[in-house]
Amino acid sequence: MERARRYNPEANIEGILVQKMAPPGEEVIVGASRYDGFGTLLMFGLGGIFVEVFRDVVFRFAPIGRNEARRMITGIKGFSILKGFRGKPPADTEALERALVSLSEMVINHPEIKELDINPLMVLEKGEGSVVADCRIILDSDGRRSESVKPL
Repeated sequence: MERARRYNPEANIEGILVQKMAPPGEEVIVGASRYDGFGTLLMFGLGGIFVEVFRDVVFRFAPIGRNEARRMITGIKGFSILKGFRGKPPADTEALERALVSLSEMVINHPEIKELDINPLMVLEKGEGSVVADCRIILDSDGRRSESVKPL
């Protein structure tokens, strides 16, 4: 607070926010987009700048289970990075599977979610889990619940 006042004595300081830094891990992106008449499409790929550079992503319609989540994870070209590469330990792909299934359940149970992006989701070392570093959720603008399609 003292440093903020020294920097700008005229600033209206109502408080401060202190957050724990996310531990290092492999950056992935997970997301969902709802399409009326079709359902909700889930996305997974390498995150951060890699999603823009490599466009190495896979898509599935929600809902998904653990097996389909695993197929999404192993289905990207960059999967070798998650397995451990050049001395780096393997990432916690089981936590990533759980995250994808949880995302699927959330968008099915909350049809007011029109879009959701988590980029990056930091996948930590095997057994350590994952951490959401940034998340964006767009709700249906008129407050109605979007139409969803039940799987066959």
